[in-house]
Amino acid sequence: MEEKIITEGKYRYIEIGEGTPIIILHGLMGGLSNFQGVMHHFPSKGYKVLVPELPIYDMPIIRTNVKNFAKFLERFIEFKGLKDVILLGNSLGGHIGLLHTKLYPEMVRALVITGSSGLYESAMGDGYPKRGDYEFIKKKAQDVFYNPKVATKEIVDEVYATVNDRMKLVKTLAIAKSAIRHNMSKDLPHMLTPTCIIWGQDDTVTPPNVAKEFHELLPDSELFWIQKCGHAPMMERPKEFNAILDAWLEKRNF
Repeated sequence: MEEKIITEGKYRYIEIGEGTPIIILHGLMGGLSNFQGVMHHFPSKGYKVLVPELPIYDMPIIRTNVKNFAKFLERFIEFKGLKDVILLGNSLGGHIGLLHTKLYPEMVRALVITGSSGLYESAMGDGYPKRGDYEFIKKKAQDVFYNPKVATKEIVDEVYATVNDRMKLVKTLAIAKSAIRHNMSKDLPHMLTPTCIIWGQDDTVTPPNVAKEFHELLPDSELFWIQKCGHAPMMERPKEFNAILDAWLEKRNF
């Protein structure tokens, strides 16, 4: 990471630029560096980009769930004195963004979701995790992307270390269960926040029909596809991702 992580109070985050705040929410296995392409693109367009480190493994097990992450996000927004934020979330981060928007609609100007959980039961992957088997973990990490080379050794090592840490593994499974419990299909039709849905055409973790269902259920949403792309478009195809989001923000005058 070349960006400086700021530690302030109980928050650790990256902040770049000035202007309309875009808050980026990482997924369960995703570090802050997954969003470098987005982080470096939008500050020059008049946006302040913030990437908080979510306390995925820091909360007591009883509080390790999607709702408490959404509340953590709200406290971070208040701490930073922000309003009219644009939330951008991938995978679990998209789910946190959706739930936060449901709970605090007045705070969120727009929502961007990509490979988001919140509808699909197997959103955290199936047959996972298997401790101790590096090749299995490597294959699982590669399956997240259309191009397996995107799963660098560094990414595989990080996932491997996580599933071999007993407490992290227990919390990972707690989050996965919480994501299934917090199915949002009944909430989405009442959520009027403008939503940009950007999805990899070849996402096998949250397949394309999940994106279509989000689009059908969210009243003010637009759906965009990226070809030859898996579960993390902002990592795998950052230029296409940024171009789509740029055009949408401009069209909506955000």
